[in-house]
Amino acid sequence: MSVILVGGMDRLDDQYRMEAQRHGMDIQIFSQDDRSMCSKIKKAEGVVIFTNMISHQARNRALNAAKNEGIPVFLHHSCGVCSLRECLNCLGIIGPPPGTVTGH
Repeated sequence: MSVILVGGMDRLDDQYRMEAQRHGMDIQIFSQDDRSMCSKIKKAEGVVIFTNMISHQARNRALNAAKNEGIPVFLHHSCGVCSLRECLNCLGIIGPPPGTVTGH
């Protein structure tokens, strides 16, 4: 499963990646607004947005891109590894969007 993280702290990137790996997920991190973010979100199976560490504009763009594609979005105000873990657990329960082929 591929997940996009929008926001967060740069110094925690390695820990975010390790947590995603523990859940068997690939993660791509955008700690600030990026022009390629929306196109990457369209290919993801889930999006996590840490709202306290990203601009309103970036949050809105990420949220709209995910909603337009029917991709599950988790908004979390804090940006710790535990917050990411909670969101990844929820994504694991929900699973990929309908019609997505996954290999196990």
